[in-house]
Amino acid sequence: MLSIGVVGLGVMGQRMLARLAGHARLRVTRVWDENPEVLARALAHYPLLRAATGAEALIREPGLHGLYIATPPGPHIALTERAFDAGLAVLCEKPLTTDFAAARACIERIGREQRRAAVNYSLASSTGLAQLQLAFGAASRRPLGALNEVSIELRFAAWPRPWQAGAGAWLSQRAEGGFAREVLSHFIFVLQRVLGPAQVVRSQVDYPEDGIGSERALEAELVAAGVPVTIRASLGGDRADDNRMLWRASEGEIELRDWFGVTQQRQGERVQSLGDAETLRMNGMTDQLYHWAAMLEGRSHSLPGFAEALAVQTTIEALLVG
Repeated sequence: MLSIGVVGLGVMGQRMLARLAGHARLRVTRVWDENPEVLARALAHYPLLRAATGAEALIREPGLHGLYIATPPGPHIALTERAFDAGLAVLCEKPLTTDFAAARACIERIGREQRRAAVNYSLASSTGLAQLQLAFGAASRRPLGALNEVSIELRFAAWPRPWQAGAGAWLSQRAEGGFAREVLSHFIFVLQRVLGPAQVVRSQVDYPEDGIGSERALEAELVAAGVPVTIRASLGGDRADDNRMLWRASEGEIELRDWFGVTQQRQGERVQSLGDAETLRMNGMTDQLYHWAAMLEGRSHSLPGFAEALAVQTTIEALLVG
């Protein structure tokens, strides 16, 4: 059994507790949140958990194998460094950091000391990404022909989304939050894992006039491996979260829809669904936990490392500059 400590029990922390409840290999044993009411609710719901007296105390608890960091972005790197000092592997939420210099120093340490660390981009373990790599990745034989264009479309009825209401004000603020960092980043991760670094050609961002709120709309053009990429994202509509990523090639196309749903079409053939979105989501989540356990044990895994996550965030921040 691999013992996990969790720092941060907001929306993502609670979701991870639920996912790991009863898991065969991974078990959360220590938790902490700076909000005592949130911490008390978690302990009441999961009576076998034990609370630490603080983040530092949790990291120093004997018997832990890994730390899951689900706080807002500000303390991510400092907590990671403390975890490395204690010999722990780290799975961190995104966005990775608010301090790029500290993040780069941490990445250098990871390489120098062979530390184990990853960032929670859930699509890393998805059927959709696997299909895109087969079709367009560096080792692909191009079964759908040459890739002509990629488009990303996001729409939200409101931001934050209703289920994120308990995440805190930071999620709706320009400094750390916004849908580009929280949602668009997942699709930029997919884009860059398949094609490599993307360059921003043009970006137009609509911000509230108060200077505090996060973006309300974003339109952009990028280029990745010579392929044009367009982004259209905004608030409005009836669905809490509507997302679509379309890869159009000379002989067919692949579409990611509603996170884990994926369809593929060859020219002249009917659209082929590779499974319903919920089943593919469950498969992806199961696979992600397998790779997390592999990382904890020092085995090969597919989880995005800190360097890959920082490259994603670099692209996102370039988009947000406008």
